[in-house]
Order: sequence, then structure tokens, then C-alpha cells
Amino acid sequence: MVRAVKRRRAAALLAALALPGCRRERRKTIAVIPKANSHYFWVSVQAGAMAAGKEFGVEVLWNGPATETDYSRQVQIIDSMIARRVDGIAVAANERKAIVPPVERAMAAGIPVTIFDSGLDTENYVSFVTTGNYEAGALGGRALGRLLGGRGKVAVIQNAPGSFSTLDRERGFEDALAREFPGVRVVARQFSMSDKAKAMAVAENFLSAHPDLDGLFASTELGSTGAALALKARGAAGRVKLMAFDSSETMIEDLKAGAIAGMVVQDPRRMGFEAVRTLVDKLNGKAPPRRIDLEARLVTKEDLNTPEIRRLLAPDLKEALR
Repeated sequence: MVRAVKRRRAAALLAALALPGCRRERRKTIAVIPKANSHYFWVSVQAGAMAAGKEFGVEVLWNGPATETDYSRQVQIIDSMIARRVDGIAVAANERKAIVPPVERAMAAGIPVTIFDSGLDTENYVSFVTTGNYEAGALGGRALGRLLGGRGKVAVIQNAPGSFSTLDRERGFEDALAREFPGVRVVARQFSMSDKAKAMAVAENFLSAHPDLDGLFASTELGSTGAALALKARGAAGRVKLMAFDSSETMIEDLKAGAIAGMVVQDPRRMGFEAVRTLVDKLNGKAPPRRIDLEARLVTKEDLNTPEIRRLLAPDLKEALR
């Protein structure tokens, strides 16, 4: 009986000694919270984040709202990850002010936060991984200005108020036209609220109000897709030059067919990868860059067969998401 008690005590002591080691061996968990889940852009970001998780040996939890305008849902997701005590959070801000409080709550709780894609009104974060959105918009403005020969009327399909990244794109687009192509005038601009059907309706309104419209700029994938649908429905594809932003299989087909004149393309897979990498570095005691600016590319129909552009537009998402 005495021996049995001693054996149980010894086993309990060994188990207690092993617990700290178990905690040290637990895989770190990083939550990645996009603006939305379904768009091709965010699927590509997810693929990059998952690839980073595999490479660095961390668990990636992917969860975002259904739409880019569901600000309250994004706040709820961040708070749920804080309650879960994840080791790090990467988030693309739907609205520049709405998620500041939960981000600051996470940082106060000792959970490092990296912001990616779109910024917010606080400096209380570890790192910011983004495309140079102002420069990307300016790239689109210059391309459209050249296509129009420096003269004409254009309209802008905006995304949503408070979306830091897309507001920068739209501002960059208009500033580039004003500086370099003063003969090209922006005659209309309207928000589409991250909705393809609304973007189509906005584009149709532009075409009705300005039958002599020469060009369109859309600052997102959904805005671009909706604009292309409107141009095709109105028989204006090709005549009205559409400078699109981001890419999808549908947009690539529209580029081939001439409904889209050019696309300003980001590297969402790399964005997701770098967002996770910054948090891994922070958790390992390294100092990640305060800001990482990724370069956008202009893609035209003639570029589609180059190996570099094919890799950018059609990464192997299935492999990364397994």
C-alpha cells in the first residue's frame, strides 16, 4: 500500500514537472482576419498566410466577416480571438476607425497585432503590411491617361467610406491625372459599397449621365467586375476604357476580350505570408519592419503570357490551402 502511494506521488510529480515543457512545445496560434472571406483577393491572402504557417510551424486561424462593410462583425471576431488568447493577430481593417478599440485591447493584453492591406487610425500595432496604394492608384491614372491620349472624361467607382486602402488608390488615381494629364477630367465619382451589383448600377448611371464618357476607374475587384458587366450590357466595352484593380478569373477573361483595358494588380499571396511572418518574428524576439510596402503591377492583355505575370495572377492556391 505504501509503495503504491509512493508510485502515485512520483507519477504526479513527474507530470507536474512535464507541464511547463508541454506549454513550451505548444504551437503558437496566429489569427488572420481579412475584410471578407469570399473574394478571390482574400482567398489568395489566405493561401499566403497558410503557407507561412506551414513554413514557420504556427497554427493559422482564418476568420473574417461575410462582406467588407460588416464592421461590427469584424470587431466581434477580433474580440473573440483576444478571449481565446491567441498568440498574435493579423487584421485588414474594414474601416479605419471602427476596429481601433479592439486592436488596442489586443495590444494591451499582450497580443501583438499586425495590420495588413488597409490601415487604421492608430499607431498601436507591431507592423503594417500593405501595397503602396496611393502609388498603385497613380499607376492606374497614368495608364488610363496614356490610353486616352491625354484628353477625355472619366468616372471613378469608389469602394466604401473609411476604407483606408481604397481611398488612397482613388486619391492617387485622381492626383496623377491632375498632375500629368490635365486634359483628362474626372466628371463623376460614387461609392459601390464593396458590392458587385451596386458597382454595375453605378457604372450604368455614369454611362447614362455621361454618354460621351471615355474612361472608368474602379478601385477593387468587385467594383471592376461590376463595371465590366455594365460596359458589356451597354455595348460600351472597348469604347469606354476601364482601368481595373486586382484580378480574378473573370477579370482576366474580360482583359483578353477587351472589356478591361488594364489591371493594377497586387500580390495578395505575399501580403498574407508577410503578415504572418512579422508576427512570428515578434513572437521569437525579433523586431519586424514597422512597415512593408509591396509593389503593384500594371497588367495588360499583352502581358498575360509572360511567366512572371502568370505566377502572379494564377498562384497555386489549392496546395497552400490544404
